Amino acid sequence: MTQHVPTRQLRFFMTAVAPCPYLPGMTERKVFANLPFSDGAHVNDELTHAGFRRSQNIAYRPACEGCDACVSVRLPVAAFKPSRGQRKVLIRNADLSRDLVEAEATQEQFALLKRYLSTRHPGGGMTDMIWQDYIAMVEDTAVRTHLIEYRLPSTDEGPGDLVAVTLADLLSDGLSMVYSFFDPALEKRSLGVFAILDHVRQAATVRLPYVYLGYWVQGSPKMDYKAQFRPLEVLQPLGWTRFD
Repeated sequence: MTQHVPTRQLRFFMTAVAPCPYLPGMTERKVFANLPFSDGAHVNDELTHAGFRRSQNIAYRPACEGCDACVSVRLPVAAFKPSRGQRKVLIRNADLSRDLVEAEATQEQFALLKRYLSTRHPGGGMTDMIWQDYIAMVEDTAVRTHLIEYRLPSTDEGPGDLVAVTLADLLSDGLSMVYSFFDPALEKRSLGVFAILDHVRQAATVRLPYVYLGYWVQGSPKMDYKAQFRPLEVLQPLGWTRFD
């Protein structure tokens, strides 16, 4: 008999209270569960729909007392229309190659991630990542996941320079962008915005209705960029709702 639900009940845990990485002066706490190996892809689907995010083999969501600033958001692919500025971003990056690769860590990717973190998120929780941490981030999972590599045009017979990478999960109804990083020296390309636009384009190609963007935190410079994408759907107590 085919199993359509987890064969064992998930156990949820709470993290200790810690400083909030998004809103100064606030604290955060998360609820999390370990994704089972046998049906991790299905459980990841269900938990993502319920507002959880994945990190390796853990699914988590905020559980902060007295604060609900973190809101799960997704883009409805069929309704999305890029703004004038977003169309310019697509044109600006039309020369990049796009390669879907297996979720296997490479030193080239890791070097790009370290440059990104030291420039864009100095002092953040991931700044001290070592090579083994990156391997775990990419490869330690039982879900349907992959990497997208974006490269500049080649100047010789080899591959072009790697300028952006996205780790994304394939869900039953969309693509979940787990983590993206890019060359901080190419700020004019708006590679973070481009990665989202490219995933919307890819979801449309394979007829998936949504692109999941994780949490939007209003008032946080790190997360406010997600409000540029409209229409946006937010997860509220009664389900996913169009946000205007």
